[in-house]
Amino acid sequence: MKVEDVMVDNVITARDDETVKRAVDIMNKHQIGCLVVEKDGNAIGILTERDLLKRVLAKCKDPKKIKVRDVMTQPLMYVSPKTDLEQAAKIMFKLRIKKLPVIEERRLVGLLTVTDIARSSEKTVRMLKEIFNFSPLQKLPQGNP
Repeated sequence: MKVEDVMVDNVITARDDETVKRAVDIMNKHQIGCLVVEKDGNAIGILTERDLLKRVLAKCKDPKKIKVRDVMTQPLMYVSPKTDLEQAAKIMFKLRIKKLPVIEERRLVGLLTVTDIARSSEKTVRMLKEIFNFSPLQKLPQGNP
């Protein structure tokens, strides 16, 4: 299975020069936990809830004055849509991240989250159960034939 099979392809973004307050408003409106940050149409970082907690709230910074570029995580770690899902999951585990942008030919095409991976696993398990529960073979009765 590839990243493109399970990623979200409608990624909400923010400009690097937007205020953190505006970015939080966007996150709340869409009920999401991160924004991929762009500058001149290129993905350059990611703003996560963790960034907001560590770099804004914990330091008592004013979200109306601080810019996204000042608190986002960078450099941006990403994978290609053709990356094996297992490999992407290993990268996320190693880097201790829950969201991984998907970039193809320098263009943001998706976002892979831990939730996406969990959903794909559930789907795979259901599919395997269906395959193994359906069998055209007859079972032999127990005991003497």
